[in-house]
Parts: sequence; C-alpha cells; structure tokens
Amino acid sequence: MEFQKNQMIKFKHNSKLLEKAQQAKPELKFEKIVPQRTVEIVPDHEELFGYRVAPLSHRITELNQMAFGKGERVILDLGDHHVGNFQIKIDSVGSPMDASLWLHVVFAELPVELGTIHEDYHGLLSSSWLAEEYLHLDVLPSLLKMPRRYACRYIMLEVLDTSPKWKAVFNEPLFTAESAVSLDQVSKLNSGDSVLDRIDQVSCKTLHDCMQDVFEDGPKRDRRLWLGDLRLQALSNYATFDNQQLVKRCLYLFGGLTTEDGQISANIFTQREPIPDDTFLYDYSLFFVSTLADYFERYHDLTVLKDLFPIAQQQLDLALQLMNQDGQIELNSKWPVFIDWSQEFDKAACAQAVTIYVVKQFLELAKEMNVEVKSYQKILNKLTNFAIEKLYDQQRGLFMSGAEKEFSIASQVWMALAKVLPPAENHALMETTQKELFPISGIATPYMYHHVCAALFETQHSAAALDLIKSYWGSMIEYGADTFWEAFQPENPTFSPYQSMAINSYCHAWSCTPAYLLRKYLKS
Repeated sequence: MEFQKNQMIKFKHNSKLLEKAQQAKPELKFEKIVPQRTVEIVPDHEELFGYRVAPLSHRITELNQMAFGKGERVILDLGDHHVGNFQIKIDSVGSPMDASLWLHVVFAELPVELGTIHEDYHGLLSSSWLAEEYLHLDVLPSLLKMPRRYACRYIMLEVLDTSPKWKAVFNEPLFTAESAVSLDQVSKLNSGDSVLDRIDQVSCKTLHDCMQDVFEDGPKRDRRLWLGDLRLQALSNYATFDNQQLVKRCLYLFGGLTTEDGQISANIFTQREPIPDDTFLYDYSLFFVSTLADYFERYHDLTVLKDLFPIAQQQLDLALQLMNQDGQIELNSKWPVFIDWSQEFDKAACAQAVTIYVVKQFLELAKEMNVEVKSYQKILNKLTNFAIEKLYDQQRGLFMSGAEKEFSIASQVWMALAKVLPPAENHALMETTQKELFPISGIATPYMYHHVCAALFETQHSAAALDLIKSYWGSMIEYGADTFWEAFQPENPTFSPYQSMAINSYCHAWSCTPAYLLRKYLKS
C-alpha cells in the first residue's frame, strides 16, 4: 500500500461532537518505575532476532559507583514494557569538566533494537521515529529530564565523548509510566492453561500501554487513533478494563472530523488539537459502524447512538456507491481496502464480506433508531446473493476472489464472520479452510490472525482457535515479547511492512485481542 496524499480534501469540524470528545478525555494515571538491573546485549544466533539480554553482576543501586568515558555505555532494564518519560541524574568524576558530555540515549522495546542501533537505517518510514536522542550537556551535575514520551523496556546511555580528563556518572534513573487505566482493574483469566493465561496477561499489558488520551495504535510510533485498531481495542477493553469514556471519546473524535462529503478518515492525530489524516481505507470507514454497534451493544447508550448514527449511515451509504448492479463491491485505488499488511492475497472478496458484515450491524442500529430498513435489507440480499452465486465455488466449498479466482484464508474468514452461508455450511466453510488452506502463511499481522481465530470460534472450531492463539501469540512470548507486536509472520519472523525491523512497533493495539477472544469464547 502506498502513502495517500489527499491534500485538497477539506474536513468539517463539528464543535458539538468534538466538545463531547473533550469532555470524555481521561485523566492519566502515573507510576514511578525504577530500573531493576543493568544488562548487556549479546549477539546470539540461537535467538530469533540474533540478540539476547545478559544480566550484569552489579546491582542497580551500584550505578553511581560506575564511571563512563568515551565509547562506554550502560543499559538499564525496566523489567517490563512501559510508556512514559525518563529522567536521570548525571555528574562528572576526575579532573574538572573541560568539555561537554556528548550523550546518546536509546529507548528499545526489544534487544535487537539495541544490537543493531549503529546500523544504517533504510526503512520506508521516517527515521525520526527511531527512539534515540543525541545530547550535549555543558554543565554537570545535572538532572536530565527527557522531554519526549517513549515506549520501551530497555534504556541505553552511551557516552560518545567526554574528554580524557573526566568521566560521567549516572544516578537515580526513574521512568514515569502512564496510561488511562490500571492493570489492577483486570481480573486474571485463570483458564486452567498456563500458556493461555500468560497470553492473556501480555494482551492486557499491550492494551494498557496503548490506552492513553485515546486508544493509540502503538505508543512507540504513530501514536494515532486508527479506526481499525480502535474497533479491536474497544472489544478487548469491554472484556477487561471496561473504560466506557475512552471508547466514547474516540467515537466522537471520528464523528466530529468528517470530510465535507461526510467520509471518515482512517486515523486522527491527537497530540494537540485533533487533526484527521488525509488517508482513507474502505474497511476502516465501515468499521465506524461496527465500533458504534459494539459500543451500543455493551452500554445501550442512546445519546451516543443518536449523535453518531447519521455519521455511521453516511459511511455505509458512501461505501454502497461502489456496489454495481449485480451487487458486487468494486473498489478503486483512491479508497483501498486494508484487511492485512500482507499483499500476498487478493482482497476483493474480503471487501464484499466486510460490507455484508457491516450492513447487518447497521440494520440492528437502524431498528433502535426506528429508521426504515427495507432498502438496506434489499441491498444486503443483493450483496449476499452475489457472494454466493458468483464467488462461492460449490465444488470446493470455498469463496473465490479477484480475476484470478484466488482462494485465500482471508476470503474464507471474512465470509464466515459475515455469516454469508447458513450455520451448517458456515461451519463446513471453516472446516474446509483448515483442511485445504492451513497451515497459515502469507498473513502479516495479529490483526488478521485475530479474525482467523474469531471465525474459528464463531463456526464452532474452538479447539482449533485455541491452538492457533497458543501457537501464534505464544510464539511471540517465546521470542521474548513483553507486549504483542504490530507485525509477525511465523514463517518469516523478520518481516516488516516498512522494510526495517528497527521501525516496527513491538507494542501494538491490534495484537491485544486474545484478552477478548478468550474471555468471550471460553465462557460460551
């Protein structure tokens, strides 16, 4: 997918809705984190990414007894992933300070980020996202308070230079972590399976670190409110922290910042005044309907529904402009469908299924609003008939996609979630999918793996869904994940949608959903 540039598009700012978003802004919770130990990063070809952490013998309380000169460094381990601000006291020892301290500070989520920090970066995203700072301190002692917020577990302090006459001493490192919620709010899963329980804990931690002023996609990079991420974060939130206000805030932000034609952006920048991005994704726009429907199902909040239903209806009406006379959704390049970062499968059938999925949710909301639904029911029938008559291969028992009539896991999964077929046939669809298209390959993100698992659960293949959760998310834990990652292909673990692992996010919103899936389906 290419970067979109739609700079001529103008946005509306609905002051009433944006004020409601502001009223729902959370008061962040803060926690003081003292690093637990000092460590070194050791090359190790047995490890997934080629590096591992080795603890050093001295205690963190002995840090102020160590001196660092040119080319020397210390790595602090917070003991877990955190999001927030860092400060540390710095002094000099030896002769009088006759030159500035030139300091390189690096914040890392995984050891590999420190192991490769001096390699040239050639990724697709801006190198300004790399979590490192170069500082000159002219006068010591000093309390260095880093002004930016970071997502990390490891903090490297590397002395690039002092002078031959003196060295730097570090003391009292402190990381102030922040989130809109507290992990103490969440009850433990206690599934009876230690692997699933650990996956659930890491899922909750991932969600916790992404719950800030809004539901961020990832606290390391972007730090934006993305609609596709929001939908999954909100579902996981309902099952764990149950923070109604934050979901409501995000819905109002999207609802208050549509284009002049009523279209919702795929994401919003929220660091100061909210700014909608000029990026638009077909499925993400439609998922505003889904997120609103899920919110209403959870809280039955008629005020929010009445405020935002017209905007939800607008997203659906805009999407349905791409439906031809046969009931087929014909996408165009200006409004692509996302589904997954992978470009290895055709996504036309997925777009058809997502539309069916969302129309069904919209019909339920319309009934709550006493809105006439006959025309939308006819559209639903037309969309569904096309999927069954033109895309479903009766002989293979699978759905085709695109001009090449491709059979992909993603197509089957979204048709199953949309319940295009009757229950027995839907069960058979995912049965056939497992027999013919598993093991999974070519899927790049936990975002799509979530939908695979959800489809398995929804079609009564719970054992297979649990196995997939354990093998996929469990693999990330085996590889050292404290929080779950933005992208992960088990068959190609070093995959990056941006052509550089250095820029990947290792705490990412859309990967938190085992907390939702396990709590929903283990009880059913």
